[in-house]
Amino acid sequence: MSRNKQRTTAAASAPTPAMEAAPAQPATLSYVTPTEFVELPSRGQFYSPEHPLHNKEVVEMRYMTARDEDILTSRSLLKNGLAIERLLENLIVDSEVQPNNLLIGDKNALLVAARVSGYGENYNVTIKCPSCNTNVAHDFDLSALSVNHGVQPDEDNASGVHKTDRGTFIAELPRTKFSVEFRLLTGEDEIYLSKASAQLAKLNLPDAGATNLLKRLVVEVNGVNTPSEIHNFIDNMPAQDARHLRACVQVVTPNLDMTQSIECSSCGAVTEMEVPFTSEFFWPKQ
Repeated sequence: MSRNKQRTTAAASAPTPAMEAAPAQPATLSYVTPTEFVELPSRGQFYSPEHPLHNKEVVEMRYMTARDEDILTSRSLLKNGLAIERLLENLIVDSEVQPNNLLIGDKNALLVAARVSGYGENYNVTIKCPSCNTNVAHDFDLSALSVNHGVQPDEDNASGVHKTDRGTFIAELPRTKFSVEFRLLTGEDEIYLSKASAQLAKLNLPDAGATNLLKRLVVEVNGVNTPSEIHNFIDNMPAQDARHLRACVQVVTPNLDMTQSIECSSCGAVTEMEVPFTSEFFWPKQ
């Protein structure tokens, strides 16, 4: 056999590039974190026109991920009380929505939604039975919480509160007959009040949470909007008026209805209790 014939035969028997096995491609994981739309108790009705949630009934949120859970265990964030705020900032899809500028009811709705997406709807926590004073474990069903939209502008209510065009409310006090204009509580207010209470506790002074709340929310009394005069009035207002005003704030505040029926496993008593926001809410033991 000639050398040329040998080359031809070898070339014919050699595999062509198309016949060679293609190299195996590495497997890839493609996962997009799902989102959900969370109903706002306020329906966006009490935000200013400049607020990103003005007249918005829902907010889009991501489900919690392992990286989000790292936020909840960050020592620096926990020390400065910023873990929950950072968590919500990460989960809310619209970056213009800031947790501290949310109405407190809307913020609560987002916190519950975040907890359900991260750890499930069952919230096991130890509570004290109000009837027998026994500590019992109970599973709250967070998916069963209903939304309370508060008193709407076109509804009649026994408190006589009515909404203004500015998104605030006006109530008449029963004792002094003064007209008081107030706004709704926000996440920023909640943080302020918490820090104020902690500061008073360090100084061994009585907690002034009830009056501080009113000082934070009242914007005008009988046409007077000077903060110093408003604060002085609140410090000296009749207790009947103060109690009525706090009730007015509560009745118009849109929020989640956090109460559920609890049956004590020890004495069998059935009572209505609010879902407690303990450390186990975002840091469950299991």
